[in-house]
Amino acid sequence: MEAGIIPSLANGVTMGNKDNMQAHSIVFGFDRATDEQSLTLFLERFTDKGMLKVLLPRLEEDDIFATVDFLTGIMQKHLSEKEYHSLFLAE
Repeated sequence: MEAGIIPSLANGVTMGNKDNMQAHSIVFGFDRATDEQSLTLFLERFTDKGMLKVLLPRLEEDDIFATVDFLTGIMQKHLSEKEYHSLFLAE
């Protein structure tokens, strides 16, 4: 994947500053740090309550189960049981 120009980086603004993070700053394939920052912003925007209010009623059952299976698999792969309980379940 070829990296694109990131307007906030091109202007010398760090993407870590949440006030400066805009949807047009999401880009993948530039470098690992940018990929992580872009994924953070992507997931934040994806899980916005307004976005979910529109999207969720349109999902098919298969979409719901595939999403849950994918995210659960990621957590199982990368989190210990203790981390899962404290971070995801907030126990």
